[in-house]
Amino acid sequence: MNDIRTTTVDAAGPSVDALDPDRIEAFAGRVLGVIADASTALVLSIGHRTRLFDVLAELPPSTSAEVARAAGLHERYVREWLAAMLVGGVVVHDPGTDTWSLPAEHAAVLTRAAGPDNLAKLAQFIGLLAGVEHQVVRCFPEGGGVPYSAYTEFHALMGEESKDQAEGILLDQLVPLVDGLADRLARGVAVADIGCGSGHHLSVLAGAYPASSFVGYDFSDEAIAQARVTAEMRGLANVRFESRDVVDLSGTGPFDLVTAFDAIHDQAHPAMVLRGIADVLAPDGVFLMGDIKASSRPDENVDLPAAPFLYAISLMHCMTVSLAQGGTGLGAVWGEQTATRMLREAGLGSVEVRVVEGDFVNSYYIARLGRRVDQPLPRGALSGDTHERN
Repeated sequence: MNDIRTTTVDAAGPSVDALDPDRIEAFAGRVLGVIADASTALVLSIGHRTRLFDVLAELPPSTSAEVARAAGLHERYVREWLAAMLVGGVVVHDPGTDTWSLPAEHAAVLTRAAGPDNLAKLAQFIGLLAGVEHQVVRCFPEGGGVPYSAYTEFHALMGEESKDQAEGILLDQLVPLVDGLADRLARGVAVADIGCGSGHHLSVLAGAYPASSFVGYDFSDEAIAQARVTAEMRGLANVRFESRDVVDLSGTGPFDLVTAFDAIHDQAHPAMVLRGIADVLAPDGVFLMGDIKASSRPDENVDLPAAPFLYAISLMHCMTVSLAQGGTGLGAVWGEQTATRMLREAGLGSVEVRVVEGDFVNSYYIARLGRRVDQPLPRGALSGDTHERN
């Protein structure tokens, strides 16, 4: 154990002699590492946006001029980007031949060919959040929130993420989570997606199950327009998209299946949305919700690898957008305990929590109608374990 020296503490605070220099140095090194990694994340985002990772994965070891030519980019920018990726531990450089390469193991998590495993696309959110930092800072003394309109690229980034998920794991891993769901979809049922965004999940489902009917709701006109274009390009006649604030689902349903993928925690009034879902669910219907895999207790998330990213995106997007609408500011890391409690309170009395291979971000909640709970469950009544709760 380090020898932490102590001295008298007066009103001005502890004396410098009370501080452990080794702990100071270790923490300073960690902070510098955080700043370095954040810088690398921004450059990773550029590599994804410019398709440089995809190009490098297809090339033999090449000079910066050869990489730039293959990518159709300016050589000076490519050369500086390569240097940043070298010191960030991403690419390899051979000084003898002055050539650059992307190891195959790195390509497996940085290229579009990796599909849902492509982590480079997530780095784009760092720049998105940095763009609203000054507005979030203003909210600390003033309250309120940053409006949805401030995030000009949000739907495009989420659309890319949801497209990879829908095409990568939706049919093979998510649909089988619900016993008998594939057969019901094949026979024909009514399905709604809440907060559908660009509609990739519904388009994939509609293409796979032509006997079923699908409708997607989202309050973003931009997202709905893109969803309609995607459906039209795929020639899907059994899916439609409506611009709608999902806090009010009256006049819709009943639905045999309702889905929501990373959408509930963003709502201004999530409890009202969940109650509305329960109201439009058919008696034997199922609500399948994908949302952040985490505990509701911050101390239990300390060792969660993605936790710093999740709390940052919650603070700088999910929570503040909700508050900007006069909402509750639930936040992205509402956690399994809170999510399960809120589902029960909404009238979804049977809740099962599952995880799937290939998705390290989300847990999946399979909920069915039951007795509506008017009061929250006692604190600590729900554990963070993954199992069925009835």
